[in-house]
Amino acid sequence: MKAAVITGDYRLEIWDVPIPEPGDYEVLCKTAYGTTCAGTDLRLMRGGHPNPVSYPAVLGHESVGRVAAVGKKVKNFKEGDLITRVGVSPIPQIGLGVCWGGFSEYSIAKDHWEMRREGKDRALWEKNRVNQVVWREVEERDAPLIITLRETLSYFKRLHIIRGSNLLVIGSGANSLAFAQYGLLHGCRVIAAGSIKRKNAFERIGISEYLDYKTENLREELQGMLGDKALLDGIIDGVGSSEVLNTCIGMLKENGIVGIYGWNDRSESGIHAFSAKRSFRVYAGGYDEEETHGDVCALLVTGKIDVSAWYDKENPVALAEIGNAYEKLKSHEAMKYLIRM
Repeated sequence: MKAAVITGDYRLEIWDVPIPEPGDYEVLCKTAYGTTCAGTDLRLMRGGHPNPVSYPAVLGHESVGRVAAVGKKVKNFKEGDLITRVGVSPIPQIGLGVCWGGFSEYSIAKDHWEMRREGKDRALWEKNRVNQVVWREVEERDAPLIITLRETLSYFKRLHIIRGSNLLVIGSGANSLAFAQYGLLHGCRVIAAGSIKRKNAFERIGISEYLDYKTENLREELQGMLGDKALLDGIIDGVGSSEVLNTCIGMLKENGIVGIYGWNDRSESGIHAFSAKRSFRVYAGGYDEEETHGDVCALLVTGKIDVSAWYDKENPVALAEIGNAYEKLKSHEAMKYLIRM
């Protein structure tokens, strides 16, 4: 089968690799679509991921696939099911690692429910809780965005932002767009601060207050939007670079919440606590994709989220041309690309 592989010198190539064979608790999937991730993927392609990666490695962590063959102990998947976060496993015999491995024509998912029921070591199935069955009403080309949406919705819910809050979302990538969307759906007043090039994408989902994060008077413009005495209830930093956050943190109300979701420059960034004028809280937890899978499927089925704000689903990029998509991502020509396997 064909797979998109990051080589040892960080080039992205299409390789011929063996089709995986499903184990007892696994299903073999014919991968349908995946989406690019400008943050994680481009870092992997520069050798800059904070976790160890064995190159060469099959790329892709936002893919979905249809079940084509079922292992003998599988109880919770059936042929034809569309499964999220599918990918191949490392193939040490040929020195091939994986960066999740979803950009491949065939892929694997595990029946983690059955493994748990049978008392298998949690380490064998924990990471595969991301393998969930997509509701049949969800369009196949919409399904890859479920991964981004599940992560961000879980994170958003764990911040416990109150309906009607004043919320600042920092960043203009796919994750920040999702946070802005959830803020609106939750009945918040959402102000976004990001690249002026992405303003239209945020306006498309209903954001009417958008700030250019490069403006010299960002804090003053933010205060002007809020009003003289109004303050922020929460800030979600979808970038992970502290410059904009520290500029705006003085606008937080007493006991306001800060969530730093992005991981740009995390090792060197930091919150300047005394830039704030009041005590505030920092969310230091993560997210759990499994807990919001059904919620996200429901949002897609009811039309409350339109994936075309994130990528052009009418013109997917063929796997053979995936390199061109990433070159365009580097120059910010799009937020994400839909890849057809």
